[in-house]
Amino acid sequence: MTSSQSKYTGILIHVLIWAVVLVMPLFVTSPDRPLMSGMEYVRFLVVPISFMVIFYLNYFLLIDRLLTRHRLAMFIVVNVLMVAVVMAAVHLLFRYVLPPDLHRPPKERPLMDTLMFFMRNALMYFLVIGASVAVRMTGGWYKAEAARKELEHRRSEAELQNLKSQINPHFLFNTLNNIYSLIQIDTTRAQTALHDLSHLLRYVLYGSNRQSVPLDDEVHFIREYIDLMRLRLPRHVNVNISLTGHSGTMIAPLLFIALVENAFKHGVSNDKPSYVNICITFEDGAVICETHNSYFPKSGDTDRSGSGIGISNLSRRLEMLYPGHYILEYGLSGDEYRTYMRIKL
Repeated sequence: MTSSQSKYTGILIHVLIWAVVLVMPLFVTSPDRPLMSGMEYVRFLVVPISFMVIFYLNYFLLIDRLLTRHRLAMFIVVNVLMVAVVMAAVHLLFRYVLPPDLHRPPKERPLMDTLMFFMRNALMYFLVIGASVAVRMTGGWYKAEAARKELEHRRSEAELQNLKSQINPHFLFNTLNNIYSLIQIDTTRAQTALHDLSHLLRYVLYGSNRQSVPLDDEVHFIREYIDLMRLRLPRHVNVNISLTGHSGTMIAPLLFIALVENAFKHGVSNDKPSYVNICITFEDGAVICETHNSYFPKSGDTDRSGSGIGISNLSRRLEMLYPGHYILEYGLSGDEYRTYMRIKL
């Protein structure tokens, strides 16, 4: 619940508990105990009201000003004095203002009985103080925990939005470099590639602002991106793709593009036989993306594909979006680079 809902719920709980305490004697009757008279009920109210005074003075004042500021000795002293004053006031009320019989003063009790009576009453008041501390501290802990979780949620949302915003320039940078290379080879195909790029960018710009997109749309986006990559590939590069969506299934946007970009980035050589294999499937409620490609690592001088944030960005997003429900593995296997991502949806 929200903080305002929590506040009103807490107030309602307090009202209900005290209402039960104050009204209960009016309904507790038996053959040898008839319903309370008006004066008897007034006498009964004195003790619960004194409990309320002790409870709420601690709840609203003393706990915050003394206990939470580590002034424990002062907190104890103030409560002892407050209990003594309240007990004395209650005793004087019962003895001189609201005695059981207004025409006959109460009998004197033995000293030991009087001391035991006051000790039992004092114990009850200190139990009320303990209850006030427990309720206040527990409520404060819940509020602090709720505030911490809200702050963590907002921080995670901001970080996730930042990660998603990095995808756009990263994707655009890689694709524009590919088209730049194509311009030197075939101007007409480069113009076609720019037209196709506009469709891809529209998806990147609008799709990245949504929490989830249909899996079919994401697969279609990857297919268009691969078609764009094919325009600049030499003939000796073999590209095999197997892309399967699933109607009605939703997934976070732009999770596959980092693996696909990585496959083309390191899997293509301009003068050596090379290959890129990409497979996206859906089975048993999980989507699987696998890439296998030949490995031609780019040096710092020749790598113009971006800042290298793709895989690390993807790993962080998966941890935030699907914690405990994904597998991401990547690395060299012989002279082949492989990636494997499985997301349980």
